[in-house]
Amino acid sequence: MKTKLLVIWTSLCFFILTFFALSPLMAAEKPIVIGAPLATAFLYGWDAERAMRLAVEEINAKGGVNVKGTKRPFEMAVMDTRDLEPGVPVSDALLTVEKLILEKKVDFIVGGPVRSEAALAAMDLLSKYKKVSILTTGVLTPAYHARVAENYDKFKYCFRISGESKWMVVGEIIPSLVEVGNKFKLNKLFIMVQDVAHARAGGELIAKNMAEKGWTVLGKPEIYPTGTSDFSMGLLKAKKEGAQVILIWMDMPESSILLKQWFDLKVPALPFGSINAAVEQPGFWKASGGKGEYSIANVVNAGNVPSKATPLTMKFYDAYAKRWKVEPEGYGTSSSYQAVYTLKDAIERAGSLDPDAVVAALEKTDIIGVYGRIRFDQKSHQVIPSLDPKEGAVGSIFQWQKGKRIVVFPESIATGDILLPPWMKK
Repeated sequence: MKTKLLVIWTSLCFFILTFFALSPLMAAEKPIVIGAPLATAFLYGWDAERAMRLAVEEINAKGGVNVKGTKRPFEMAVMDTRDLEPGVPVSDALLTVEKLILEKKVDFIVGGPVRSEAALAAMDLLSKYKKVSILTTGVLTPAYHARVAENYDKFKYCFRISGESKWMVVGEIIPSLVEVGNKFKLNKLFIMVQDVAHARAGGELIAKNMAEKGWTVLGKPEIYPTGTSDFSMGLLKAKKEGAQVILIWMDMPESSILLKQWFDLKVPALPFGSINAAVEQPGFWKASGGKGEYSIANVVNAGNVPSKATPLTMKFYDAYAKRWKVEPEGYGTSSSYQAVYTLKDAIERAGSLDPDAVVAALEKTDIIGVYGRIRFDQKSHQVIPSLDPKEGAVGSIFQWQKGKRIVVFPESIATGDILLPPWMKK
């Protein structure tokens, strides 16, 4: 009898202990899963992942997302698209997106795919599965938001919260080049671009616009395959033809070789990176042995280099540096962080995870974010840009000066002026 009572008592104690041990897990609300298809081995992938994780950690630390009175945490599912690697077919990135949707059961897609061609192809998958997506990194082609505007009912789930090449060229790069030309009396442009859609299109658009503004564009844009490791022939050509500005549009890490060769050859032309992945990174100065001095790069959104675009800019900048022991690393960082907070805002206003309800809420977004006022064009779902952070999403063009990244454009957030290398002054 005593043995039987002991067994019952032991079983009861085990049940009570198990119940209380598991009760927090049982009480925890189901997480909202964000799928992040990213090229994780490349700058525009790993910086996006880090920024998204920082935002998720901050939001969850404050209780999560309020969905009609119930606090639910965010959870991230990251998968490597490999879409920035040379020779990797677009189909691989599509398989990654579909795995996130079908296997990981994600509620939303944030981040990529990163390559323009892959993101355009993924739009049909997002439509098929009705998954709200916010592009944050890579994908600069205007064709993305143009497809949304042209076929809204099919592609309404697709948003982009970062810049795109047409605005970058017309609204930022051209005005900045004109400013440089007027200040230093420069008007001869040589263009070097990577063999990818957004770079080829951007290079051609810049050539056309600068020619219309009276500049001499030296030949057609020089096009380099992804993975190129020697740019000396192009640089020598630029030097021979008397280039005064070299326009660079490359998202491959090998662009660092281009700048080292430019420095060693003392090419008397200002290196102006409309997109230049290697130059963007805070470690570029040290990695190049100081040969990055005077290099210019466009990091697309404010917050990727130090400025005071909004009260949230340096708050994000400092939080990222503290969390990851490195300063924000380039294009895709601040926009990926902002996207998570923007999604949170939309879900809370929608009071639901229903894709159509969240789409409607995103279309009504109007908040001050890390890089300015965040609103989307209701027809194309492209974030509305501006040179004034009080009016829209503002970009950042910076120059390496004495080991620091100094914002030189737009004037509304600039922290310094453009400088010429001393061998140009001669």
